[in-house]
Amino acid sequence: RFVMNYTIKQVSEMTGLSISTIRYYDKEGLLPDLQRKESGYRIFSNQDLKAIDLIECFKESGLTIREIRHFMSLVKQGDVTLAERLAIFQTHIARLEEKLAAVQNALEHSRRTLAFYEIAAKAGSEEAAEEIYLARYGEADE
Repeated sequence: RFVMNYTIKQVSEMTGLSISTIRYYDKEGLLPDLQRKESGYRIFSNQDLKAIDLIECFKESGLTIREIRHFMSLVKQGDVTLAERLAIFQTHIARLEEKLAAVQNALEHSRRTLAFYEIAAKAGSEEAAEEIYLARYGEADE
């Protein structure tokens, strides 16, 4: 398999992350297989790019640096940790589904409230909008 190596500047450009963020990930032990040149410069592989993508996904979904570091250490330990990594992802997916449901609920509530205010702005008052809104949507929303 062909392996590409990238500089930290290239990785920053490819991922949209700042160089200081990438250095922070390395310092925090989130990139356990990261290689260095004799000069000390970091050399990033395709695997490191995949790891950064996973780290960003985990961060976006609310995992802490500590939780991400633990997961990455399990990856480094190899196949003996597959069951634990599976369990982590099952919990992770369940948390994300809960968050998604909460966001969808908030979005629907916001859409109903927006509809009410659109009617109120057109009608000139909230009181006048109440009747129109109830006739149209069947429930009052504050």
